[in-house]
Amino acid sequence: MNLHRLFCMKGVPLLLSLIALAGLAEAGESEQFRLEVFGWVERVELLDGKFSMKAKLDSGAANSSLDATEIARFRRDGERWVRFTVTDPETEEQVTLEKPLVRNVRIVRHGGEHQRRPVVKIPVCIGDKRREVEVNLIDRSSFIYPLLLGRSALEGYALIDSGQTFLFPPQCPPADEDG
Repeated sequence: MNLHRLFCMKGVPLLLSLIALAGLAEAGESEQFRLEVFGWVERVELLDGKFSMKAKLDSGAANSSLDATEIARFRRDGERWVRFTVTDPETEEQVTLEKPLVRNVRIVRHGGEHQRRPVVKIPVCIGDKRREVEVNLIDRSSFIYPLLLGRSALEGYALIDSGQTFLFPPQCPPADEDG
C-alpha cells in the first residue's frame, strides 16, 4: 500500500477527528468537555468534608474501591442495604454508614480466585466537584491508599498526569450549597 493511500485511509479521518475535538475545546464553555488534570494520587473528601484521605487515581481499574470493615448486608423495608465502617486514616476516627446496595460485583483477584463485593454510592469531593461515585467495599488496610478511583469515577472529568501527585486539593462547597 502506498503512503498516499495509507494517509487517505487513516490520516484524514484522524486529522478530522482532532480538528473536531479542538473545535469542541475552543467552543467549550460547556462543562461537559472540560477535563481537569490530576496527579495519580490526590487528596479527596468524603462525607461532606468530614473525612479527608489520599486516593489513587487509576485509569487501569474500571471500578472504584473503598477501604471498609464490618461489612454487613441487610434488608430495610424489603430493600437491600449495606452497613459498613470507614476509618479516617489520619485521625483513626471511625464512622459506620448504611447505604442502599446498588449491586454486587464479582472481582477476579490476581491468583484467579473470585470475590463478591457490595457496591454503594458515596459522595466524593475531588478538585472542585462533588460526584456520586459507585465504590465496591473491601478491606484495603494492606494498601497504601484507602480509596482507589477507577475509570468509571473519572470518566468525562479527569485526566491523570502519571508523573505528578496532589495537583488539585478538594475545594467543594458544602453539599447543600452546590445543588
